[in-house]
Amino acid sequence: MIEGLKDKVAIVTGGGHGIGRAYCLGFGGAGARVVVADIDEPAAVKVAKEVNTQTDAKSLSVKVDVSNETSTQLMVQTILEQFGRIDILVNNAAIFATIPMNRGGIDSIDPAEWDRMMAVNLKGLFFCCRAVLPTMRKQKSGKVVNISSGTALNGSAGRIHYVTSKAGVIGFTRCLAREVGEDNINVNAIAPGSTLSEDNPSEEIIKMRSARLSDRALKRVQLPKDLVGTVLFLSSPLSDFMTGQTVAVDGGVTFL
Repeated sequence: MIEGLKDKVAIVTGGGHGIGRAYCLGFGGAGARVVVADIDEPAAVKVAKEVNTQTDAKSLSVKVDVSNETSTQLMVQTILEQFGRIDILVNNAAIFATIPMNRGGIDSIDPAEWDRMMAVNLKGLFFCCRAVLPTMRKQKSGKVVNISSGTALNGSAGRIHYVTSKAGVIGFTRCLAREVGEDNINVNAIAPGSTLSEDNPSEEIIKMRSARLSDRALKRVQLPKDLVGTVLFLSSPLSDFMTGQTVAVDGGVTFL
């Protein structure tokens, strides 16, 4: 168990499914108070109950649309009323698996889908950080962990709107780290590789995820649990002198 997370209040956006669920259970196992924030309210409630059942931690489910600033502010208000503080924000919510997206080339991307992708994957970070930063600044402490993607590091062909949004996460992370460092707030990002994150993956999806094995130094399919340790590390005192960084967690596809 990573020390220093007990009783810390950790928000995980997109916590109701896949990798976000794994983060929530990881924080719960480390003794943190977990906020499962998701636009899919029933899924958030289910994961919060899992955290309560499987760990000794307290959890709270909150419905939030990260692309709506008022919704993110209401989320923070609810958390402060329940727990009184916010220590960690994991910006995990994104259009990717749970919300389908076009995986084709640039000519096939609908401009409306491009705008929706940016609204969730980039503007969502903007709104969530703006919502939690007043509390973190007042506390003079906080950890922000943004989720980018290995596709932003290697320029994967197809789904250019998704790749662009995840490249933006890296720039956002670096800039915000500069802005809030004086307030003792750490801002870092991770870039996951292709991860079997779907709740009920079909054979086709498993085949797609397995296709990256030849590119990896570690020859196996990446699972949500493979990302949990890095997120907990970046949320803990172990990373107190680390900020503005992007960590690739992909089994050895990209070496930074």
